[in-house]
Amino acid sequence: MSDAYTPRGRYFEDFRVGERIVTAARTVTEADVVAFAGLSGDYNPIHTDAEFAAQTPFGQRIAHGLLVTAIASGLAMQTGFIEGTTLAFREMREWKFVKPVFLGDTIRVVITVVGTRPMRRLGGGAVDFKLEVRNQRGDTVIKGVWTVLILSRPQDEA
Repeated sequence: MSDAYTPRGRYFEDFRVGERIVTAARTVTEADVVAFAGLSGDYNPIHTDAEFAAQTPFGQRIAHGLLVTAIASGLAMQTGFIEGTTLAFREMREWKFVKPVFLGDTIRVVITVVGTRPMRRLGGGAVDFKLEVRNQRGDTVIKGVWTVLILSRPQDEA
């Protein structure tokens, strides 16, 4: 018996255009915003100063767009569908911050496979995923396309 890691992620050949994956939900907290500001150095008062943010068109603090993007990435990974089979995160396209995410909002990600391209020289292929980050009301707050390089199924499993 081998103690080698067995990926639970899916292989390139397993993805079909049109299929959807929905992540669990997660609430964006003040602790998330404070930690991200410290990590990134982005202390813009729209994120960190309640009095300042109250005077903006949003009326309150909003989460960093890149923080929400990072949370979306983590929610996607937690589903396990690309765990251990990802070669590389290759590209983000058409990434749009559509609506603000407020502290206390709960987000989830709806992921749709929109394209696959074999890349045999890399031992796998590129999978294009359309992502829609949605809040607790079902509003899309961020959307775009991620391209991820995914391993092909090992020959002994084909």
